[in-house]
Amino acid sequence: MAQIVGGLATSHIPAIGNAIAKGKQHEPYWKPFFDGFPPIHAWLQQVQPEVVVVFYNDHGLNFFLDKLPAFAIGAAAEYRHADEGWGIPTTAPLAGCPELSWHLVEQLTAAEFDLTVCQEMLVDHACTVPFQLFWPDQQPAPVRIVPIHINTVQFPLPTARRVYELGRAVGRAIGRWDDTRRVAVMGTGGLSHQLEGERAGFINKRFDLQFLQSMETNPQWATQFSDRELVELAGTQGVELLMWLAMRAALTEAGSGVRLVHRNYHIPISNTATGVIALEAMP
Repeated sequence: MAQIVGGLATSHIPAIGNAIAKGKQHEPYWKPFFDGFPPIHAWLQQVQPEVVVVFYNDHGLNFFLDKLPAFAIGAAAEYRHADEGWGIPTTAPLAGCPELSWHLVEQLTAAEFDLTVCQEMLVDHACTVPFQLFWPDQQPAPVRIVPIHINTVQFPLPTARRVYELGRAVGRAIGRWDDTRRVAVMGTGGLSHQLEGERAGFINKRFDLQFLQSMETNPQWATQFSDRELVELAGTQGVELLMWLAMRAALTEAGSGVRLVHRNYHIPISNTATGVIALEAMP
């Protein structure tokens, strides 16, 4: 059966894509952020995942306020990066893994999750920037992907508890996949930030550090908060941490626990608290 080797999570700010394109990784403004990745690069070389299930939030590319599913899953052979207007160069398509996509669709539907299934799906910076960060010297990344979108835009949002249960269901489904490929699970977005309104520029370092610690030791910690409480604590866009939560929940079904490979926290990048973490699944 398939093996979950571990989980990854990182911020996905469009400005990161611009910094990569312009080679600014070693400039003082960017270096503390990019310095968080080399230990994870070394770990990925060791475990060599072949497929990545990535939880991310669409930014109006596939869905808009008139039609915005709580959960959607890609079942395509490839995922093209569309121009978002941020000045990020369009990257090569990411290869899909339809066989795992359809297995997840069947398993999650049986687990009573209602998914929008997308046999064609464009991806934006929330999906492409993390793959540039984790595989900087191999573009496109040498993995196949299954993208799962979670609504973080239109209220009511799926609750943290519901997202956690989705992640657990994904982890169980991967463990039942009749395939020997190594699978990693990824969450993208956050951490605390708000880009509009009276609280524009809001960052909550204390909350972010508590959340990062919970990823290692107490994965259900964030499920105590409602969607509106998460907005208050992390900012309107900081609710993207739901993607991290889904990733971590999937790992609870992967074995006896996790080992922290590396994590990093840096503020601010483009008015956002940034973080990265890698967790190895223990047998």
